[in-house]
Amino acid sequence: MLKNLAKRPWHLSGAMLAIGFAAVLAAPAAEAKVRVAYGDIASVENLHLLAAFELAKQKGVDIEMTYLKSEDIAAQAVVSGQADIGVGGPYALIQKVKVPVRIFLQLSTLRFYPAVNAEFYKTWKDLNGQEVAVHSRGSGTEAIMKLMEQKQGIKFSKISYIPGSEVRTGALLQGNVKATIVDSAGRRLLQEKAPGKFVILPMDGVNATDEALFARQDYLDKNQKDVDIIVESILTTWREVTKNPAVVAEWRAKYKLLPDLPADQVAEITPYFTELAEGKAFPLNGGGAAAAKDDFAFYTLSGQLTGEPASLKVEEFWALEPLNRVLGKVGTN
Repeated sequence: MLKNLAKRPWHLSGAMLAIGFAAVLAAPAAEAKVRVAYGDIASVENLHLLAAFELAKQKGVDIEMTYLKSEDIAAQAVVSGQADIGVGGPYALIQKVKVPVRIFLQLSTLRFYPAVNAEFYKTWKDLNGQEVAVHSRGSGTEAIMKLMEQKQGIKFSKISYIPGSEVRTGALLQGNVKATIVDSAGRRLLQEKAPGKFVILPMDGVNATDEALFARQDYLDKNQKDVDIIVESILTTWREVTKNPAVVAEWRAKYKLLPDLPADQVAEITPYFTELAEGKAFPLNGGGAAAAKDDFAFYTLSGQLTGEPASLKVEEFWALEPLNRVLGKVGTN
């Protein structure tokens, strides 16, 4: 996850973030904006999503992005009605809250790499009783680490939260953390900057949602046209990126997305999306019921969901209607 930290509100206090978010949400309702809450910062990692939103804007959907400190805050904004659509993996929240929040599109599957400082650790067993760092509470990175605890028969002394893969990568390189989990760009950076210094631990059998779009059911029911345009725009974009990953850099220039990216991050755009496309990380058909069942298996094992996977009902976590309508129009891939 390459991030452009310099231009984002992470330097503000949590109170200031909350005030800023409230001010944004105080905009007149007459504008009928689709308020999207993203529990992260704008980065190379989400350039394709930003491009998809630009496509939706061209089709008449007025999207307003707000970047928040964590997925938890973004999810709570959706629950409370302060945001219309959230980005994240809200399975645990959906099971806990009474407000009917539903996932309606899978954006990405988990593609992460547990990395450790080889001076201290070389295997999963070496992490028994040690501290590890993940993205945020309730995130896919936390779920992976909790699952690996179970699979490896170990127990971490503490799980700390450091948002942003590039931040965790930098912390590894600087020696501030010894064990964490990074994305593909972070893994490449570790190998380039300090070959041999870090070990990527094996992680087999993980197939689950990393990020998805979710909203309250009442919002999905009342705004079918806008929701369908967003879903179609994303599926169209994902299919184009899979065929030609280099197109993301073209979209960045066309739509003037993240104009302040440093040159080294600009150079990473095509390699980053090429690796993801080759790894089939983009759900070309939006996930749906099959993805939900994979997620039930993963998130119950990792402790994010309670109950037996077979007892969990897709309709209690997903609203399949928007995706089904769009697939009926654009076809499956």
